[in-house]
Amino acid sequence: MLNHPPKILLVDDQPTNLILLENLLQSEGYDTVSATSGMEALTMAKTSTPDLIVLDVMMPGMNGFEVCQKLREDSILQTIPIIFLTALDDDRSKLRGLEVMGDDFLTKPFKNDLLLTKIASILRLQEIRSQQFQQEIKEKTKKQLSAAWNINLALSEKLRLFVPDQFLHRIAPNGVESIQLGNAQEEEITVLFCDIRKFTTICESQSPSETFQWLNVFFTQMNACIIANHGFIDKFLGDALMVVFDRPKSHPQDAVNGALMMQQKIVKFNSDRAKYNLIQPINIGIGIHTGKGIIGALGADSRIDSTVIGDVVNTAARLQELTKHYECGIIASESVISQLHPSEFFEVRWIDRVVPRGKQHAQDIYEIFESGVKLRS
Repeated sequence: MLNHPPKILLVDDQPTNLILLENLLQSEGYDTVSATSGMEALTMAKTSTPDLIVLDVMMPGMNGFEVCQKLREDSILQTIPIIFLTALDDDRSKLRGLEVMGDDFLTKPFKNDLLLTKIASILRLQEIRSQQFQQEIKEKTKKQLSAAWNINLALSEKLRLFVPDQFLHRIAPNGVESIQLGNAQEEEITVLFCDIRKFTTICESQSPSETFQWLNVFFTQMNACIIANHGFIDKFLGDALMVVFDRPKSHPQDAVNGALMMQQKIVKFNSDRAKYNLIQPINIGIGIHTGKGIIGALGADSRIDSTVIGDVVNTAARLQELTKHYECGIIASESVISQLHPSEFFEVRWIDRVVPRGKQHAQDIYEIFESGVKLRS
């Protein structure tokens, strides 16, 4: 049985028809989404993953038969049941509906009971087939499972300790075996650089094993703040972190929230620093910038690495360096600040208009700090 109300995508270029269908199906406990064109229907099918589609045929641009054919060519969407609901009542149209592999064909005006019965029957049949298929796959998997498969699975899990899932989705779209040099995506992201102040001085007062111990604790705590705000660590750079936030339309806010949480976590870390033979409290500087970047597999044929390339990375690194000069805990660029939502939890202060090292154009930079607390590095 489905563990959620079945979702039905309704496609018709006439709003009155959609309202009629929505009222009818919602009264029977179905969840509905609607589209008024063929192109919109394809987009919604990909984003809403309906359990069934009720599809008009005569629509401008792309007719229902063409929509059905596109869906059947999509490996993810091709098994969604489709009921044609159309004013067409000729044999040629019905034959065309069968040719594009529609599941049923009803003509307008339709009888409510007939439509509801067909929907319920098709959904039940689809569920039975799905259960049978899943059982067959399960049994086949058990039979084919071997030591080699177990080893490969273990290696894949270990790989995630070195390469975050967000990278794997981009550089290995069809599984780990599909990783290859050059796999990449360009998109807008927010990059955060975090650096420990006076790290060299700290190391001079400790043994390498002591430094190694507290660094792992420090990175673990910072990583928890990053994950909690939908980011992922791209690289550990000795005493520094390069972090990527990529949640659509939310990554600048996520990065700022993560940075503030990291600053708060440092307070707790410093309260326990005696465990790690740390005489002075640890301070960090954070730089944040939003812009276009390439996320992908970079390197040579025999050695590749997952990474982010672009001006967004260089600028974030330069802003982190400026935290030392301006004695700020967090510095962000205008591209970040312009996308933040007003909040009672943090404040923003304009610092200066500067040309960061290695750059050619001046930009405004801002300090971000927790409300009521002036954070200094």
